[in-house]
Amino acid sequence: MNIPDFSREIRLSAEGAIPIGIDEAGRGPLAGPVVAAAVLWKGEGFEIPSGREKEFSLIRDSKKLSEKQRETAYTLVQEFFHVGVGIISAETIDRVNILQATFLAMKAALSNLERVAELRGKESSLVLLIDGNQAVPNLSLKQETVVEGDGKVRSIAAASIIAKVTRDRLIILADHEYPGYGFARHKGYGTEEHMDALRKYGPTPIHRKSFRPVQLANPEIVNKRFSRDLQSRKRS
Repeated sequence: MNIPDFSREIRLSAEGAIPIGIDEAGRGPLAGPVVAAAVLWKGEGFEIPSGREKEFSLIRDSKKLSEKQRETAYTLVQEFFHVGVGIISAETIDRVNILQATFLAMKAALSNLERVAELRGKESSLVLLIDGNQAVPNLSLKQETVVEGDGKVRSIAAASIIAKVTRDRLIILADHEYPGYGFARHKGYGTEEHMDALRKYGPTPIHRKSFRPVQLANPEIVNKRFSRDLQSRKRS
């Protein structure tokens, strides 16, 4: 089991930089928003408080944690990190595509973090540690991409937990608004249960109608709605 550490943050901090971890959740589902989180360690150093090492071992790749473990880790991250969150809706995903929507979510999360952590005026010192191999475009800040960063860099792992838990909570709320789709169980991913519901009931307002599986599940309904939405956006 890979446990991420603070080695990269410590190196950057020694160079006078302020390291910020960024990750997202929800690129693959057929429904719901894409969510990004940006986090910054609150303390001066990166020392784990004595006696809390076991708790901090939960700050790792959110996909490798149980739901209960993620909730525990979420509380821990909120305690020790400044946190910013960005949420981009399915409607925007359909309009700009999922990759661009992910970048928008990351920018929104960073903007939120800058307010929370009072980082205005410190932009030249910020270094973004981003999970994956793609830097955020049209951003003047320094960036370092880290492939599988949520398993290597603790700040990225912390961001992955915030993003995942935030998105799961939103999709669980959607389960109450749109019963019958099983959102609370599959979180919007294309499971057999989800696809059966799509074929039976058609898409909801939170479905990503530009995604091929949604279109194939109920093409007549989706194509009419998606086409109407696009025409409406063009006129506006």
